[in-house]
Amino acid sequence: MSNYSIKKNVNMSYEKALEKVKGELKKEGFGVLTELDMKKIFKEKIDKDLKKYTILGACNPKFAYQGIEMEKELGLLLPCNVIVYVNSSDDTIVAAVDPVKSLGLSNNKDIDKVGEEIFNRLTNVIESM
Repeated sequence: MSNYSIKKNVNMSYEKALEKVKGELKKEGFGVLTELDMKKIFKEKIDKDLKKYTILGACNPKFAYQGIEMEKELGLLLPCNVIVYVNSSDDTIVAAVDPVKSLGLSNNKDIDKVGEEIFNRLTNVIESM
């Protein structure tokens, strides 16, 4: 785990990990709002090569609603990003943002509690991989 992520090296292909993480997110109440294929984007936009790397914008509507009701500008910190990528050793990695760290920017104790619940759910997702 980095200082801002929950991360795991998974023993499966990139493609299988990408599909599995979407299913695990769904089990924890998250929908995938966006899916960015960074390998494709970088090649098209700046003609640079990158190993497989996808950013999923995951959202749990219940928690997003709670947070936005408490603090309208909290939407700047949403959705929760989850990434699947192949590293330089050709390992497949799955990682999620640490919502305790990101939502902690609000300095609101009630939002911190929401962040902890989201952290637990995202940890379940990563650990199930």
